[in-house]
Amino acid sequence: MTVLPFRSLADVESALGPVERHLGSGGLLAYPTETIYGLGSRARNDDLARLAALKGRSDDKPFLLLVSGREMAVSYGLVFTAAAEVLADRFWPGPLTLVLLGSEGRLPDTLRGPEGGIAVRWTSHGETAALVARLGEPLSSTSANLPGEKTAPGVAAIMTAFGPAVESGRLLVLDGGVLGNVPPSTVIDCTSAAPSLIREGAILRSELRRRAGRFAP
Repeated sequence: MTVLPFRSLADVESALGPVERHLGSGGLLAYPTETIYGLGSRARNDDLARLAALKGRSDDKPFLLLVSGREMAVSYGLVFTAAAEVLADRFWPGPLTLVLLGSEGRLPDTLRGPEGGIAVRWTSHGETAALVARLGEPLSSTSANLPGEKTAPGVAAIMTAFGPAVESGRLLVLDGGVLGNVPPSTVIDCTSAAPSLIREGAILRSELRRRAGRFAP
């Protein structure tokens, strides 16, 4: 089966085995988040290359990682600056992506951006966060759309964009229903002591500053 229901924790338990087998064979995944549908894979070079090919973008544009909590990020050697600690305390789980240094030799260098960091988010989508926790390892993530096209709000749009991959079994879709019109996550570079805003998304700069004060960009 190439589309699985994914709207409750019971669905997560039912999907876990098929997802583990699919990812273990190098397959790709489409899944809901608190903002938009994402495409993902295991954080391994060959899997990331297949994800880039499906997405239709160059291998040198890195993907972000979804984690099940700060402990998972730290366990992979990612380093939280003082600002990253405060921002994570205030906004995780949620639509905030932090670019962090560290994890040399633990995660593929293809995940690193030009600043040398790896983008990480603890999603607040309950079922997807639970799935990452049960998998016990990060899941790569990029928006479920082709370059220049709108992001997919649900399974119908994913089938339109990636139908052949779904039909061939290369892409397994977790159906969390139709999502609202929510901007993508806000992205902050925390690779230096002073954080900088890369993208203002679901969390506005004003909200960052209101809740994180001098630790906000």
